[in-house]
Amino acid sequence: MMTGAEYLASLDDGRSIFFEGERVEDLPRHPILGSAVDAVARCYDRLHSPGGQSPLMGIARSAADLKARLPLLHEADMVAHVTYQSIMTLKTAAGRIGDKRYAERVGCFVDYVQSRDLRVTECITDAKGDRSLAPGKQKDPDSYTRVVERKAGGVVIRGAKLHISGAALGHELMVIPTKAMKPGEDDYAIACAVPVNAAGVKIVNTSYAPRHKDTRDFPISTIHNCPEGFVIFDDVFVPNERSVLDGEVQHAAVFAHSPGLWERLGGLSFLADEADQLVGFAQLIAEANGLARESHIKEKISEMIIHATLVRAALEAAISNCSFGPDGAAYPDELYTNAGKYHGAASYHQMVRHLHDIAGGSVLTAPAIADLENNEIGSLVRKYMAGANGVDGEYRMRLFHAIRDLTADAYGGWKFVTNIQAGGGLYAQRIVTRKHYDLEGAKQKALRLAGIAKDATH
Repeated sequence: MMTGAEYLASLDDGRSIFFEGERVEDLPRHPILGSAVDAVARCYDRLHSPGGQSPLMGIARSAADLKARLPLLHEADMVAHVTYQSIMTLKTAAGRIGDKRYAERVGCFVDYVQSRDLRVTECITDAKGDRSLAPGKQKDPDSYTRVVERKAGGVVIRGAKLHISGAALGHELMVIPTKAMKPGEDDYAIACAVPVNAAGVKIVNTSYAPRHKDTRDFPISTIHNCPEGFVIFDDVFVPNERSVLDGEVQHAAVFAHSPGLWERLGGLSFLADEADQLVGFAQLIAEANGLARESHIKEKISEMIIHATLVRAALEAAISNCSFGPDGAAYPDELYTNAGKYHGAASYHQMVRHLHDIAGGSVLTAPAIADLENNEIGSLVRKYMAGANGVDGEYRMRLFHAIRDLTADAYGGWKFVTNIQAGGGLYAQRIVTRKHYDLEGAKQKALRLAGIAKDATH
């Protein structure tokens, strides 16, 4: 296993990283991206066990294993979390397509990253161009990542993948088709592993990390931030042994859909914790404001509690009703995972609205913590920011800043969008939920209740 220091050294490998128009020459020391690098390094040190294997790299074999993995994932950085998802995506896809050659390559790649304690990010969503047109009918054929040349030893790929969290911070990029492909779209049916520092790979980053010298007003995003990568494959050579799908259009959908289960399980798990956090902040700020006993405040918090409980129940059901693959790996239940993720994401904005309504306008306008240290205004700010029953002004200000950072600033905006879009968006979860729900059984229950024979015409 790597240490944090070894991870930092591994990033000095010639990778092409860009941020706000400039090439990043020293990623660990970058003033914005460096904090995310530090988070990954700290996770390496926290998980380090000489001669062992990272607990995030192993395959869950039971419901208990799946459940035990969740706290580790919550404590881990984003890139470690995505690495686990990538490994499980590959194992899922290999089991579903049943191609021995590709299954062996998947096994070799998983062993490779496990034995070296490497970080992997999934590259799924393409640029797509005109979204009303299929990949093969785009004006620019590179709108979807494709094979542009086949050689004796491998293929050359070209295209771009969007919304890739932590792409610049990992070691390997797992390229996966973004959708099902049709006959004639063979060049787009490509799934392969590409080193981040491979010739032709360029990663353009955005970040919601704080840009302020004094980060005390950003207690959450200062620690929990990760750049989003726009990954460009500018004629990148991929050896044959690193391709796990090459031209078999009938299997493209399997690879496209396999990440969804693991992304949605991760999303559901985080939504469950976030729902509890929102409840906690709502109760704390209501108490600080002296309004915790007001009936309309209690009603809103009760609704938030019910939401948090239902999201948590869906997560528990997804794990408890897990199934098992041919290799004994445990897979969360599709129905509860997708229904829970949908409910949690679709209702998130309503819970945040309740929190903002309970907290009040100081979520946005509370003075900075540094203002408390100013000799002229500090004592006055503390006096007038004080709350009910002797609540200290600084304590109340810190609550406001945490609520703003979590829900109403750059990090909060990122949360709003990613809670909906992560795992394929709400529409995808509706489709999969309907697919796995026993609709026929529900119809029969209704027919029995109505006293209508099963074979009656309609």
